[in-house]
Amino acid sequence: MSETPETRAKPLIRVRDLRKVYAVGEERVVALDKINLTIMQGETCCIFSTSGSGKSTLLNQLAGMERPSVGDVFIGNSAISRMPESDLAIFRQRYLGFIFQSYNLLPQLTAVENVALPLAFRGIEKRVRDRMAVDLLKRVGLRHRLSHYPGQMSGGQQQRVGIARAFINRPKVVFADEPTGNLDTRTTGEVLHMMKEFAAEFNETLILVTHDPTIQEYADRVVTLRDGVVISNIKGGKADETI
Repeated sequence: MSETPETRAKPLIRVRDLRKVYAVGEERVVALDKINLTIMQGETCCIFSTSGSGKSTLLNQLAGMERPSVGDVFIGNSAISRMPESDLAIFRQRYLGFIFQSYNLLPQLTAVENVALPLAFRGIEKRVRDRMAVDLLKRVGLRHRLSHYPGQMSGGQQQRVGIARAFINRPKVVFADEPTGNLDTRTTGEVLHMMKEFAAEFNETLILVTHDPTIQEYADRVVTLRDGVVISNIKGGKADETI
């Protein structure tokens, strides 16, 4: 039997028996409970829930921004939930990309400088990183905005800069937290197609975290949370029992 991209795919993110509890005064609030999840390399996964149901907390766990109270998170063979903070910071810088609802661009830097920033942190020389940033900005339709500052660009243009910045490192995983929350319908479609195109080209895993049900159509897998618990895990229109 010939191989297809799906049969060649390997598990990239694995979550095992994860639980996250916060202390609020004298109370303990369970934000996530009994989370078991496997996301494949090259897969686009939508984590969907209404506000306050745990999707942002789960993103923080998957990206190593917070540690679970119980359980483990693996990216590849790395148990990021157990890494020392110094190692985790290097891991995030090298292997993870982030796209934010509020764009999170540095206002004092141009579009090229914002996109090149992850490469600067890695010590890539300026000539090389600027060339790579320009190439990506041209691909997202911003060849005439290379020297513009964030305040000189629309929301859609700023998010395109954010997308280029997230993918410039060729990360293993790109996390997009409500990436279209501040965009109109037309721009939302354009931005999502760009993210999918880059992820497919580089065989990268894309995690879309959202409360917008229309974004689910762009995903290979849809994980739905309610009150901190996974209530469905749908891949290709079918329930996925794999953990």
